[in-house]
Amino acid sequence: MSTTEPATHLRENPYGLARAQLRRVGETFGVDHNLISVLAECKKTVEVSVPVSMDDGTTNVFQGYRVVHNVTRGPAKGGIRYHPGLTRDEVKALAMWMTWKCALMGLPFGGAKGGVVCDPKQLSSRELERLTRRYTTEIINEIGPEKDIPAPDVGTNSQVMAWIFDTYSMNVGHSVLGVVTGKPLAIGGSVGRDGATARGVLYCIRTALQKEGKRFPDTRLAVQGFGNVGRNLARLLSEEGARVVALSDSTGAVVNPYGIDVQAAIAHKAEHGALQGLPGTEDATNEDLIEIECDVLVPAALEQVINADNATRIRAHMICEAANGPTTPGADEILEDRGVLVLPDVVANAGGVVVSYFEWVQGLQEYFWKEYEVNAKLNDIVVRAFEETWTAKERFGTSMRTAAYGLAVQRVAEATTTRGLYP
Repeated sequence: MSTTEPATHLRENPYGLARAQLRRVGETFGVDHNLISVLAECKKTVEVSVPVSMDDGTTNVFQGYRVVHNVTRGPAKGGIRYHPGLTRDEVKALAMWMTWKCALMGLPFGGAKGGVVCDPKQLSSRELERLTRRYTTEIINEIGPEKDIPAPDVGTNSQVMAWIFDTYSMNVGHSVLGVVTGKPLAIGGSVGRDGATARGVLYCIRTALQKEGKRFPDTRLAVQGFGNVGRNLARLLSEEGARVVALSDSTGAVVNPYGIDVQAAIAHKAEHGALQGLPGTEDATNEDLIEIECDVLVPAALEQVINADNATRIRAHMICEAANGPTTPGADEILEDRGVLVLPDVVANAGGVVVSYFEWVQGLQEYFWKEYEVNAKLNDIVVRAFEETWTAKERFGTSMRTAAYGLAVQRVAEATTTRGLYP
């Protein structure tokens, strides 16, 4: 038997950063410090061991987590992440950020997150299924359509959600459509869910450009990360006429200042397993991409890729956070001093949880919407949240991040005060 050992990609403790952000927001917006003390803690943290029979006959024991930060405004909602560098504090931070994201979007959810310390790329499909079903069984008492609703995240997809849905349903004796979101369409998924996070990012960038009197055809964008979000976003941007000048995946980046053929990049990645070597582009590193000259930089991969070390070298006019927590507080201060507009994750990448909410509602009603309805409702919610955040930013003379967190924290604080402390 062997146990996986995490090799973290994090430079700073994300839970410490999330709590520091909360305290600063509390001071800026005058939120009662007693409430801040309550909101700085996660309601529940579950840690489980996940033994899995591997294809070669050995048994590996993986570490799994499920964290609920807050359920004051409704059941918990949050993704499940499979990544070799996953840590408990990372999951706790992501759960807290989900609380603020849901509150900012006006969704009746609190925040949660979960995951398993593993590298899904190194597992066969059968191993991945066994791991998912065992992990689901270990946390089955923690999840449910009125309690905590998981969704896909880094390293997971609709197939993983299907296995969770089936495992849960088999245990309770009937199909429970609302137990997870991000499911395949064949078993109660929602149209528009697969590209929802990318579409939400697109709506945010478009609205921010309009504030500056600009539009997509005049804009050069660099997208770091070519998973579900980065790939779909690059495709949507190219369809809008924007010039995508750089793309990257986990192995490296490709650059063309005159614009990359995104469909060719998608085909190249599917055929070769990497973006590098794409005809008509020059190879570069992920670090190079972060510092490339462009109008909008979109980090769409993991946390803390923009930090105090490289923030001074960033040449983008605007940063739109398609990933969770890609910018450290130290980098935030530098970018703000330099006049770089940062559209924070809690606004920019909320499209996924918004359409997850739509899927949950459709599953509970067993009545499904058309794609144009899903996209129109998504646009309404994301743009409204953006405008509210922009107004708060102007009113308080602060950054978009502080404004977004301020609105969200105030909403959760108000709900907490209204409900009161039990007993």
